[in-house]
Amino acid sequence: MAALIDAIEVKRKMFFEFENAPFRCLDVEISTPTARGGQTLVRLKMRNLLTRAVFDKTFKASDKFKEPDLETIEATYLYSDADGSYFLDQSSFETLSLGRDMVGDALEFLLEGTLLQIDKYNGNPIGLELPIQVELAVTYTEPTVRGDTAAGAVTKLARLETGLELRVPTFIKEGEKVRVNTETREFAGRA
Repeated sequence: MAALIDAIEVKRKMFFEFENAPFRCLDVEISTPTARGGQTLVRLKMRNLLTRAVFDKTFKASDKFKEPDLETIEATYLYSDADGSYFLDQSSFETLSLGRDMVGDALEFLLEGTLLQIDKYNGNPIGLELPIQVELAVTYTEPTVRGDTAAGAVTKLARLETGLELRVPTFIKEGEKVRVNTETREFAGRA
């Protein structure tokens, strides 16, 4: 039997099950009334891990949630086709398939062999977690015009090997590898 979690005990980044779906707490706000007999309320900003929907909901402090049957495994990206994207579980060497809706725009950061984490709920893959930074090669950059820095343009557009486009410093050239932050989608440095 899964352990029960009181609503008042839920913290940021914690996982819990509500209405037979796994959720991740994004933010918690506890309001304690000053009047006698008033109930303490817990307002949770939460993300449904199956639908990726985010919403706020208020619970009584004594409401209970089940602990979800969640598991995070290490996997490497293999390839994508019209049916979805395929990953190799690093412990069981089983091939896992995720649909386009579960992968989203993560493909802009993935090269064959990229190590990442896949979330499973009740044994089925439901989503993935990218590494904080990935290294990708620059396939195209706008040419740097002498004197651009004087006008305040210290970045230029670059296209990476996955098709991702972002702003990079003017000293970055085609063929170089750069580090990209997967959360902010910004240049993080030379690789």
